[in-house]
Amino acid sequence: MSTFSGLNAATTALWAQRRALDVTGQNIANVNTDGYSRQRADLRAIGGSPVPAFYSTSPGIGAGVSAEGVTRIRDAFLEGRGHAEHANIARLTVESDAYLQVEAAFREPGDTGIQSLMGEMWSAWGDVDNGPHELSTRGAVLEKMETLVGGLHFSHASMGTQWKQTRENLSVLVDDVNKAAESVAKLNQAIQRATQSGLPANDLTDQRDLLIMKLSDQVGAVVRPADDGMLDVVVGGMALVTGNTASALSLAGSMSPDTVAADPPRLVTASGGFTVRAGGTAAGQLNTLNVIIPGARAELDLFANNLAAALNTAHGNGYDLDGNAGKDLLGTGDPLVPLTASSIKLLITNKREIAASSVAPVAGVPALDSGNADAIGQLRLSTTGPDAAYRAMIVELGVQSAVTQRNLGIQQVITTQVDAARESVAGVNLDEEMTNMLSFQHAYSAAGRLVTAIDETLDVLINRTGLVGR
Repeated sequence: MSTFSGLNAATTALWAQRRALDVTGQNIANVNTDGYSRQRADLRAIGGSPVPAFYSTSPGIGAGVSAEGVTRIRDAFLEGRGHAEHANIARLTVESDAYLQVEAAFREPGDTGIQSLMGEMWSAWGDVDNGPHELSTRGAVLEKMETLVGGLHFSHASMGTQWKQTRENLSVLVDDVNKAAESVAKLNQAIQRATQSGLPANDLTDQRDLLIMKLSDQVGAVVRPADDGMLDVVVGGMALVTGNTASALSLAGSMSPDTVAADPPRLVTASGGFTVRAGGTAAGQLNTLNVIIPGARAELDLFANNLAAALNTAHGNGYDLDGNAGKDLLGTGDPLVPLTASSIKLLITNKREIAASSVAPVAGVPALDSGNADAIGQLRLSTTGPDAAYRAMIVELGVQSAVTQRNLGIQQVITTQVDAARESVAGVNLDEEMTNMLSFQHAYSAAGRLVTAIDETLDVLINRTGLVGR
């Protein structure tokens, strides 16, 4: 290799090591940047010419080094796992929160819970049993029953409010998804143009991957590689982004929790109205709207019906202070209105109409017997009564909530492990970058020293060997 070709090799080394130092500096600068993928300068040896030619030969040493490009470090398999696990944890988080809010609507255990309100009502019937002739104890029964009815109304209304808020949140999420999809399509187009022009697009790709991970959290999006560095985004088998074109989603279905069975809320394509099987947060919210809240409300409605049936049947077996047969205690007051936890109300307001006696009037004279009040009070001990049914409902709700929270805990561990694996590949490690920086710095210094050595060699050759002027 001639002296001048050695100088060229040293020059390429200086340029390549400086490029590698620049890349290392970029990695260090973005160590805390969300979504940034570490980069690596690809260095390749420049070999000698393998093609023979007249008056030219190659010694086989090579002609230096070339910094071919800058590679963005990512593992496609781990990214796919990350999309799936983030969608799962987003769904379970929403469902766990929904169960916690439903449990809060029942306020169990607590002094204001329905179980406590029923206990106070049964105790009031016991007071009537002990003093059937006192109007004050009969009035207390009506007050406790009115409080219980109010508790049913509150729980039912709380879940209705939760349902409406969840649907509103889902509507906002759909708008956000559509905007993110448009951004991904625009980034696809920019990346395609950069790739076709031979320009770097690492920063654009980082922005796109950050948006795709967000879409995975929101709707369970997955990706498919396309041409020229582009990615297609798919949700539930439906293409959300194809190349530089984005489709839109919309929310269809019932606007009220009372009509969910007939027209369940669902995600559909804005064009054509095809149902989309979404994952992530959207899946959790749809499950909340269609299963969790309607199921809890239906159980509460069934309890209200059973409570009304049990009290009305027992009350009808007795007689009031005027000797009349007991009337219905609970109902809607309108036979055309179905009885639910929101429509149930106390039908009796007159204290004298409390049918505490189990003995019919004798010769038109009402009895002051309290057998029926005692029978009503004993309903709390029945294994098939309203108390037992309510406890079974709350236990079932607690089990479902506990299972969801346990699954969420397991999923958190899995997601953390996958994210750690992704970070180990794509994240910036300062210790590693420091090592690379020192390596490139020493290489740059050595290349500079090589230039100095060649310069001294040429100086001796030209100025000290007496060749000049010959």
